[in-house]
Amino acid sequence: MNSRVIMRFMRILLPPVFVLACLCSASAQEGQLSTEQPKGVTVQQIIEKFAAKEKEFKQARDQYTFRQDVRVQTLDGDTINGEYREVFDVTYDNQGHHLENVTYAPQSTLTEVSMSPEDLHDLRHLLPFVLTSDEISEYDILYIGQQQEDELHCYVFDIAPKTIEKNKRYFQGRIWVDDHDLQVVKTSGKTVPDIRKKNNENLFPKFTTWREQIDGQYWFPAYTKADDTLHFRTGSYQDVHIREIIKYTDYKRFGSKVTVTYQGQEIEKAPPKPDQKPPDEQRLR
Repeated sequence: MNSRVIMRFMRILLPPVFVLACLCSASAQEGQLSTEQPKGVTVQQIIEKFAAKEKEFKQARDQYTFRQDVRVQTLDGDTINGEYREVFDVTYDNQGHHLENVTYAPQSTLTEVSMSPEDLHDLRHLLPFVLTSDEISEYDILYIGQQQEDELHCYVFDIAPKTIEKNKRYFQGRIWVDDHDLQVVKTSGKTVPDIRKKNNENLFPKFTTWREQIDGQYWFPAYTKADDTLHFRTGSYQDVHIREIIKYTDYKRFGSKVTVTYQGQEIEKAPPKPDQKPPDEQRLR
């Protein structure tokens, strides 16, 4: 029995405290990076296959409802001195149009930074980064090697945009591709470009996003964490310690047999299926 199946049975059969201890231990078992070349497949074939899988993933995720919980904090040492919080459910109307139903959004207490349109765009679209076959031509993709990530053996790639077009956002960093499913299971890097203008500095932290297998086939984003210091050149606050935590939960395939409520109206969707739980937050710290 391979380890990914064992971990699934652990979640079902064992007490939560014991499972959490096992998961915390697994998170520390990141293997050394090996520069060994792939066997039985070329690097280009891996890129083409994972990009095709990413396109399937992107199309499939558009058929799922889920909840996204966003928390952005600034810190003075270990003390939180400001927070932006938003929780929203991604759903669809009867015509399949994407909807976001905000369920919790208290007044922001951030004072050292503010949430820009680029920040909100990145939280929704680039932190759960997807690199499909339609987009690989925009990026330089460099094979780095192979590495064990928890129970998964992965191919590792560094990616960066070839050029940066005006008013367009990109990802730059590293991705891990499971050598069994050839799907991206982890991304780590930052969104680019940073914006530095005379009266407008908009900087973005480094982050890591972990994915979890849903319905036994798709690796969907489960948890994103950023913990970084932004170095501004101007303004009252020039070094800002920022932390972001984003959780993606309650994935359910959208259909037409039961209903959910959006702004007082019922929206049809399929009944939920048994599923893997998202990674425990403690596992990913």
